[in-house]
Amino acid sequence: MDELKGKALNLKTLVDYSAGAVVSRTLLKKETGNITLFSFDKGQGLSEHTSPFDAVVEVVEGEGSFIIAGETKQVKAGEMIIMPANVPHDVQAAAAPFKMLLIMIRSKS
Repeated sequence: MDELKGKALNLKTLVDYSAGAVVSRTLLKKETGNITLFSFDKGQGLSEHTSPFDAVVEVVEGEGSFIIAGETKQVKAGEMIIMPANVPHDVQAAAAPFKMLLIMIRSKS
């Protein structure tokens, strides 16, 4: 991770797609939060879960389906969505592969 610091990074090239898989690469990991880049092959996703903290997602490439509290939101490259803490959500690459940047900031408030 330290090799990434102080450099201009192209998020589209930092993680590759893998057939039938979800790939993740942690770009920054601190006690106060993480920044992780994901690629999802078509038909792949993260199953429903909750997080104790809000999560910010920016779609880097393609389009993802985000189901938050049972409501589906389509988010395209260049758009972002905030997934609220303690609310069930999942992420799917239903129609085509896509990449996203997840920013999780931990807080006690």
